[in-house]
Parts: sequence; structure tokens; C-alpha cells
Amino acid sequence: TPDSGYTGETKLALPDDKWAIDGTLFTFGSQRWFVWSGWAGDTNVEQNLYIARMSSPTTPAGARHIISQPRESWERVVGNPFINEGPEPVKDPNGQLHIVYSANGSWSDQYCLADLRLRAGGDPTYVWDWYKSNGCLFGSHRATMMPGWDPTLHVDGPGHHSFVLLDGDIGTSPPAGPRFPLMFHAVPKGTPYTWENRYWYTGTFCWWGNTTYSRANVPGANTNTGWSLKFFE
Repeated sequence: TPDSGYTGETKLALPDDKWAIDGTLFTFGSQRWFVWSGWAGDTNVEQNLYIARMSSPTTPAGARHIISQPRESWERVVGNPFINEGPEPVKDPNGQLHIVYSANGSWSDQYCLADLRLRAGGDPTYVWDWYKSNGCLFGSHRATMMPGWDPTLHVDGPGHHSFVLLDGDIGTSPPAGPRFPLMFHAVPKGTPYTWENRYWYTGTFCWWGNTTYSRANVPGANTNTGWSLKFFE
């Protein structure tokens, strides 16, 4: 039942023991993983996304591995610090792993959702196997949107979200087809953008095929084509 069966909270002993938020546990490729937003060191210079293997739902195994830093121009519009946070895993119709995350300051209407797509057969711990969307996929400013994606009409700064999956399992991620449900928070347009003015909203998303993500100065291929996502208010 929702109000029973719990034990007292304990600290999850993540590798390097640094500041960490927005953690999510999931299984991919018969391996448990944990992904979160945190700092490289002991000061808040920028928030990166990290991933670690898990030997159980509560026990990390091995090192943490960085998979994303807020280094693209469209995710550096609002900083101090610049952030990647709120990572949520989902599997596309080809079975490839995506981590959809929030970029730009959560205290501004530039907050938005972007996507990391793991290349087919890629290693989740190898940063160069991840390809990032070329802009926000869900946001309220056209200048930072990925080409072909439109800004929101009714809300500002949509961010930190949750896919609604059967049993909360990415193994049940929806296939290509109609829209599927998600939840996100944002501020109604015409309202000052503050944390206090954020509301939870229900929305939808669908898979969007044949989408190319590009990377510069990488050891592998500069482009990767596959599924992306479109979000709807």
C-alpha cells in the first residue's frame, strides 16, 4: 500500500561522494544504472550528468562517469551555475537509451528539456557514445529550440519532468505511434517566473524519427541519426 512497507532513509553512497540531486534508478542492457546531476568537485561551478553501475537497487558498483556537461550555447543562456539536471531515462522504438534532462537555470523561463541519445550498441559510461539534441526539445524560447521544434504556447520554462511508464519501467517505454503521457512543471505565461509560481502539468510526447544530432571535435562520428521526441502541452 502507498503508506506502508518503507524503511528509514539511508544515504546512497555514490562514487566520489559529491553533491548530487535528481537521481533515477533504471535497468538497461540487463544492468542496473543510476543517473543523477552533480558537481565535479566540491564547489558549484556547473552541474553535470553522471551515471554509475549498480550491483543492487541501493549499491553503486565502480566509478561515476560523466555523460553530459552544459557546454552548448543554447544551454548556457542562463547560468551561475550552468546546469544539466533532472535526468529521466526512456527507451526508443529501436531499443536505444535516451536521457531527457533539463537545461538552463530552473529559476528562469529559459528552463527547457533536451535529449541525450546513446548510439546503437554504445557504452552508457562512455561520454562520446552519447549524442545531444541540437537545442531544446521542449521550451518557451524559439532562439534555443532545436530546428523544427516549436516553443510552447501556454507555459514558460517547462522543465523537470517524468515519463508515465507502465510500472515505471523503461522496458515498457512506448513504441512509435500516438502520443503518450508525461508530467512536467512550468509557469503559466503572463506570470512572473519564480519557483513559487511553478505548477505540475500533464502533457504528452511522441517519438520523432530520422532526427540527426551533431557533435563537434569528437573521436567518433560527428552525427548520429535516430529517434528524438516531441512534447506537447
